[in-house]
Amino acid sequence: MNAAASAQDWEIDPAHTSAHFSVKHLMVSTVRGQFKSATGTVTLDEADLTRSRIQVEIDAASLETGEPKRDGHLRSPDFFDVEKFPKITFRSTRIERAGDEFKVTGDLTMHGVTRPTTLLVDSLTAPTKSPYGRVVRGVSAVGKLNRKDWGLAWNAPLETGGVLVGDEVKLQIDAELVAKNPA
Repeated sequence: MNAAASAQDWEIDPAHTSAHFSVKHLMVSTVRGQFKSATGTVTLDEADLTRSRIQVEIDAASLETGEPKRDGHLRSPDFFDVEKFPKITFRSTRIERAGDEFKVTGDLTMHGVTRPTTLLVDSLTAPTKSPYGRVVRGVSAVGKLNRKDWGLAWNAPLETGGVLVGDEVKLQIDAELVAKNPA
């Protein structure tokens, strides 16, 4: 079987996909949030998953943390500046096997800055047929990044030392993929 015959195109189902993040607040608690709108395509090469490709686009304004004032601040020029930079994108450049998991490295662009980042794909389910007749599968990935690497540097020092917002951001992505042209 050649590579073209083993590759399958999948679309990210925005209604069943979540891109969550968490970051320390006041150095004592963790704030969690998500981007509610993610789309993209995944080309999975079943013969060799390291030859697969991933492209994702996230609507930066779809950010939600459960606190409207904080959400407004995060959308402002102090952080994501969603009017100037409305999209966050990820395009894979390399996929490597890491035991039973995969390291997916790609170009992450947000806030006008593109930098390489690596996510660990810790779950890829087998294809299954949904009750609606679509062929679907799930994928989960985790990662960490330093927000300052993308120019998201706003902060405020605390009287007791430390800062208001931590630099390390943890990511958790859970996506449902829908086969574009199921076999």
